[in-house]
Amino acid sequence: MGYLNRKNRILLFTIILTALMLAVMLTSHYVSPTSTNAADKKQTKTPKNIIFIVGDGMGMPMIKAYRTFKQEKHSSAKGQTVWDPYLVGMQTTHPDDPRDNITDSAAAATAMATGKKTYNNAIAVNHEKEPLRSVVEAAKEARMKTAFVVSSDITDATPAAFGTHNVSRKNKEQIADHFFDEKINGEHKVDILLGGGMQYFDRKDRNLVQEFKKSGYSILRSKDDFKSQSSKQMLGLFQEDELDRAIDRPKHVPTLKDMTQAALTQLNQDNQHGFFMLLEGSTIDSAGHENDVVGAMSEMEDFEKAVQAALQFAKKDQETLVVITADHSTGGFSFGADGMTSETGYKWDPAPILAAKKTPVYMAKKIADGQSVNEVLHTNIDFSLTTEEISQVEKAAQSGHASTIQLSIQRIFDQRSFSGWTTFAHTGEDVPVYAYGPGKAAFQGWIDNTKQGKNLFQIIESSSTYRP
Repeated sequence: MGYLNRKNRILLFTIILTALMLAVMLTSHYVSPTSTNAADKKQTKTPKNIIFIVGDGMGMPMIKAYRTFKQEKHSSAKGQTVWDPYLVGMQTTHPDDPRDNITDSAAAATAMATGKKTYNNAIAVNHEKEPLRSVVEAAKEARMKTAFVVSSDITDATPAAFGTHNVSRKNKEQIADHFFDEKINGEHKVDILLGGGMQYFDRKDRNLVQEFKKSGYSILRSKDDFKSQSSKQMLGLFQEDELDRAIDRPKHVPTLKDMTQAALTQLNQDNQHGFFMLLEGSTIDSAGHENDVVGAMSEMEDFEKAVQAALQFAKKDQETLVVITADHSTGGFSFGADGMTSETGYKWDPAPILAAKKTPVYMAKKIADGQSVNEVLHTNIDFSLTTEEISQVEKAAQSGHASTIQLSIQRIFDQRSFSGWTTFAHTGEDVPVYAYGPGKAAFQGWIDNTKQGKNLFQIIESSSTYRP
């Protein structure tokens, strides 16, 4: 009898346990999806606004170096960028070029702006030199507002490929003309243009600045102009060519964050149909081409602050998709280089870079203009230089060429930080993709860079509350 009671007790326990498991499963099936589906809908619904962000030349080693730079600067135990939590995948970067298998910025931007591969140097045209429709044109057709915020000149490859068409990125004056002349339904394609490049818009043969002004654009020349401008459309040209590195920038020139916030404020006013904004940290690439680690970290920091402003807007708005990526990597930067030993430690060291008050570009120009090597180096570098380091710059100064002097100063920072470079050009590895907000799921996984454009077209052209 005791034995049967024990069997009964086991059977009863089994029945109760099974019932509890079924209850949990049913509760999970019928209750928790309410919140899960709400979260899913938030990520899969059509976003009202799109902020597409490009770190030009920003490969993974550069991101890793910036994390370490930031960690050292803020004495933080955890080095993380504002975009790190939103990693969703990687993208390929190669062009469709008869000779090259490593992209330039024009072909990469064309792929992302149009969803089509093309040859290097091409600005949103195919191999037959025919225009390829861009996501910006689709946005304008959908009555969305549009804005470009860049640290390059506005005619540079990335903004050019998103906003114009040309057989070659080198035709900068033609590209500037196209920003005014190419229209959608009688309207300029880009409502807000902020960056550098005054020399391409204010020329002897054509004054595009005045033409934009007559069309209703506010013309901005300094960051103080943001306070007084009242137009829905803006043309901000803050330097003659690309903007100086952030660490070297004159006080009147806005940061990338300043421009981002000004553009978002304007775009969000009377925002019925949404907006498309291109944000580019263009001069990360310029510093990479120069193999200038001081300039690269300066531009990464400037870029991160702008990205943070974009993400803050999106988090508050809850209707904005933010995509962050790179077009390619530049310079073949390595996080660690020759000279590291078990005695020195296997360590990329940001401390010497943080000691720079200006870039080697800035210092080299001062020396080439006649200032003494000692004066320039000691004014702008906050660590004690060795006799050999000073001598190598003095020897370079005898050439009278700023570029030679610059390389000699950069060598000091490279050797002290253990920064390596393999080229003054681009490299062809895949680059990361980050996404936040509604629609982010489309950008997950390992994708080709043309998928960016295809995804953006699908979002812009899909029926929604904002774009019926």
